[in-house]
Amino acid sequence: MTSIKKATLLFAVLFIVTGLVYPMAVTLVSGLLFSDQSHGSLIVENNNRVIGSSLIGQNFTEPQYFQSRPSASRYDATSSGGSNFGPTNSIFLKLISNRTDALRKDGITGPIPSDLVTDSGSGLDPHISLESALIQVPVVAKARNLPEEKIKALVLAESVDSPFTGVYVNVLSLNRALDQVSQNPTEVSQSN
Repeated sequence: MTSIKKATLLFAVLFIVTGLVYPMAVTLVSGLLFSDQSHGSLIVENNNRVIGSSLIGQNFTEPQYFQSRPSASRYDATSSGGSNFGPTNSIFLKLISNRTDALRKDGITGPIPSDLVTDSGSGLDPHISLESALIQVPVVAKARNLPEEKIKALVLAESVDSPFTGVYVNVLSLNRALDQVSQNPTEVSQSN
């Protein structure tokens, strides 16, 4: 067999195995074993409408919702990425100042955690620190006309403790739980 025939045969076999068989097998296995994750960890409402993903951040601007971490990509998964501004960049410093002023205007007092004013590396981070969620409690409670302790209990119920990232809260899940509590005011006290 000539070298060209061997190379062509090897290319065809490797193409079929690595380009077709392997990707199809991985897709099939992940679909069976990890169905939710392999389909994007989508969150679906009762009317079968997709409202987001537990893995991708969203922008919440109304005071009755907890705010997400800022995003340089405007929460667009097709253009994921950070701003790449250094800590002394004048544009970066102006962004931080503007975001801090906006949070103060919304009624947030005290030291502001960095994840409420700095972009995440991907621009799609769905989580904020527990500290960032707790500092927003008075604003959200006032906007919803609910007791602060009830909102704080909800934040703590929705928080996740990770050995790698510390204690964090998924903002979309928290805001969905908040909508549930607003509809059923006795729900938080029953879940704790």
